[in-house]
Amino acid sequence: MKPSIPKGTRDFSPQEMVRRNYIFDTVKQVFQLYGFLPIETPAMENMETLMGKYGEEGDRLIFKVLNSGDFLNGIDVNELQNANIKQLTSKISEKALRYDLTVPFARYVVQHQNEISFPFKRYQIQPVWRADRPQKGRYREFYQCDADVIGSNSLLNEVELVQLIDDVFTRLNLPVIIKINNRKILSGIAEVIGEADKIIDITVAIDKLDKIGVEGVNKELAEKGVGEEAIKKLQPLIEFKGTTTEKLNFLKTLLSTSAVGLKGIEELEFIFSKPSAGISEQSTLELDITLARGLNYYTGAIFEVKANAGSLSSSICGGGRYDDLTGIFGLPNMSGVGISFGADRIYDVLNELNLFPESVSASTKLLFVTFGEAEQNYCLPLLAKVRKAGVNSELYPDAKAKMKKQMSYADDKKIPYVVIVGSDEMNSGLLTFKNMTSGEQTKIDIETIINSVK
Repeated sequence: MKPSIPKGTRDFSPQEMVRRNYIFDTVKQVFQLYGFLPIETPAMENMETLMGKYGEEGDRLIFKVLNSGDFLNGIDVNELQNANIKQLTSKISEKALRYDLTVPFARYVVQHQNEISFPFKRYQIQPVWRADRPQKGRYREFYQCDADVIGSNSLLNEVELVQLIDDVFTRLNLPVIIKINNRKILSGIAEVIGEADKIIDITVAIDKLDKIGVEGVNKELAEKGVGEEAIKKLQPLIEFKGTTTEKLNFLKTLLSTSAVGLKGIEELEFIFSKPSAGISEQSTLELDITLARGLNYYTGAIFEVKANAGSLSSSICGGGRYDDLTGIFGLPNMSGVGISFGADRIYDVLNELNLFPESVSASTKLLFVTFGEAEQNYCLPLLAKVRKAGVNSELYPDAKAKMKKQMSYADDKKIPYVVIVGSDEMNSGLLTFKNMTSGEQTKIDIETIINSVK
């Protein structure tokens, strides 16, 4: 049988890992620059920790882990034949793979509340799993890079997260559109169209506007029981185009009778009034009144970031404010706001646009090539010196290998510089230094080589 891996998962080659680490390192540096501290949580959580936090659609996408040993022990045949899937799952599967990093973070905060100083700024870079249908840009196993501030109601946190997003994508040289909306506005809209109790169905449907279009959204709303008159009232909102100021004025008119809607507008006005001076030219900040983000726990500002170049239109970063996520674990009134960078999608966009720096593609910068064992022995202290200076380097290990084979190794690994050492080099102390890109060769000492490569 041919070896294979599950659909929606991937192997990563050394070249891909070097590039992925470039993304992780860039994100991590910015997180630390803004005062966030790292934590890690287990790949598995107890089932009750995860279920009921992501809405009906999210719950279906959680990977359940079968209990160890005989997981059917204690389940009789009749129960199996007539089983209610939900009830059966809870009996044979007590654990699940984490769906995101936010809910495990909320669990962590409650569990360790006496050891934490609030507001607590944490970042977390770990894999998550979703039993989704694999397609381009959508995987079953993927990494998230999260930053959250919990224990503070201040909207300055939202402003800072916008600046952080801009900072990350500026360093990655990727132009982006940062879309912002507010869940209070969506609640206000549900209220004024007379469907307040259908807020979740409305947000889930509107969130799919880019994928299924206006007709698809209207069809889904009707299927969820939203009245024809209410759907008609939604149309001006879904189709409205204009500047940020025009959109805010439109919303003020539309939501004039909704206290919660007006509060959402006030919060957005605060965010838009602050960060514009700190945003780079390649980032666009946009109010998107159809942005919904389907997750149930958002209660305030919501963010979504898309690349402003290339063919991939999917979200590469998202997040929002949640007023009481920890309340479900017994710690009420703990407001937080966070964002999550989708490393895999960012990789795909950078790859398509050829935005990885050349220096990222080669992990080894310098290869020592020799003609025999005596030359290898001569190179070992030189290799140690080069590494001590911080230059990634290696010595070809087979002393009997022909020169052609050693140079092919350098080519295959895209090593930019080679040092060739034979008897002449050992006698003079001047080493043959070759630039593999230009083909240029010179004879210089080890210190000059170190300075040239660095």
